[in-house]
Amino acid sequence: MTAYEPPTALPPALLNRADMRAAITAHDFGTVFLLARAEARISYSKIAAECGIKPERVGALARGDGSVTTFEKIAVIADALRIPGHMLGLAPRAWEAARQPLRHPAVPAVTAGMTRNGDSAVRRRAFFRGSATAGLVVGLPELTQFTTGRRIGRDVPERLRGRTARLRRLDDVLGGGDTYRVYLGEYQATKTLIREADCTEQTGRALLSVLAEQAQQAGWAAFDAGKHVDARSLYEASLRTATEAGDAALAGNALAFLAYQRIDSDRGAGVETAEQSCRTAGPDAPSGVRALLHERLAWAYAVAGRVSETERALSTAEAALCDADDVPQPDWAAWVDQDELRIMTGRCWTELRRPLRAVPVLEDVLAHYDDAHARDKSLYLSWLAESCLAAREVEQAATVVGRALDLSAGVASVRPRRRLEPMLRQLGPHRDLPAVAAVLERAKA
Repeated sequence: MTAYEPPTALPPALLNRADMRAAITAHDFGTVFLLARAEARISYSKIAAECGIKPERVGALARGDGSVTTFEKIAVIADALRIPGHMLGLAPRAWEAARQPLRHPAVPAVTAGMTRNGDSAVRRRAFFRGSATAGLVVGLPELTQFTTGRRIGRDVPERLRGRTARLRRLDDVLGGGDTYRVYLGEYQATKTLIREADCTEQTGRALLSVLAEQAQQAGWAAFDAGKHVDARSLYEASLRTATEAGDAALAGNALAFLAYQRIDSDRGAGVETAEQSCRTAGPDAPSGVRALLHERLAWAYAVAGRVSETERALSTAEAALCDADDVPQPDWAAWVDQDELRIMTGRCWTELRRPLRAVPVLEDVLAHYDDAHARDKSLYLSWLAESCLAAREVEQAATVVGRALDLSAGVASVRPRRRLEPMLRQLGPHRDLPAVAAVLERAKA
């Protein structure tokens, strides 16, 4: 069987190309199929037959519609296209023993794009985006070092958790459109490791906890990229896995993510899920986790128009941040600090139509918020602009919207523009003001 060479096997030269390797690393099989047809003349019908996928589905993937996420289908594609297992985070495939190992040439340096102002934060985002897409996160060992088929030591979950924490830093400078495939690939690789691992029950639970964390990370990137079905599926998978692992804090966070996604379409369900997230994590959760979950609960209350509950949840989050306990804080909650809580406070007051409370808080904290966090700062500025409009400070709102547009340019996230569109429409009737006319022209460009 190992001597069989399928008609869809990728030529070594194509497999070694940087764009093909980047697509494989990111589990972007649509691009893999597109390159296979364009560069090796492998038809979609042949790919469909070998991979057990409908031809129309292969074509849809090549057009960027949908993704492949199941372990079973990824393994089939690997075998059909003769993609070595380590390139996909899988164990070596059975047919690899009959082949000489492929040599991978050095990856060319990424040339960063420049803005008209030569902004260093944008150059840094461009570099990280290229690195992440190619799966070249500096200093991260390949997952294949945790070789499957042997007993997994109890140190492996913590090493994987550290890797996950370092990859999370990409979210500081990139949008979900750039990070989703990377995070999803990590999640799938860990699923494979768990499937094939021989380990103690304690180590197995720790691996499940890491998997739940990775599912949340991938789900967040999917949400940020506008892939809401994928996000919900990953959040729900995370909830099941965290529950199985006995990790109440992660289970609570999975519910908080689901609540954040649900609140816009069903406020009642969003509030109920946010409340459940706090109950699930419980009062013994690390202080940072309690602060994070109650902050998100405050947001759910604010969207539902419940003023007193919003204030109470914000006060609980504040108290948790001030609770200097000795419990180790998980990395996934470490980003919540006093500034983030103040931003959430301003967002809540904006949502509750209290601009006189929202504007001073948001202006103060955003004055020293680093532009390197371009997506987040542009989003937070959108709430400031909304409150300025509510206070009838039209020119100030236009200035803030312009700043948000500049920051969000080139960030692979659908959320900033979606947040700014209603404000641009509200500015429309005031286009006789020079500041408004300028920002409306900028928005068109």
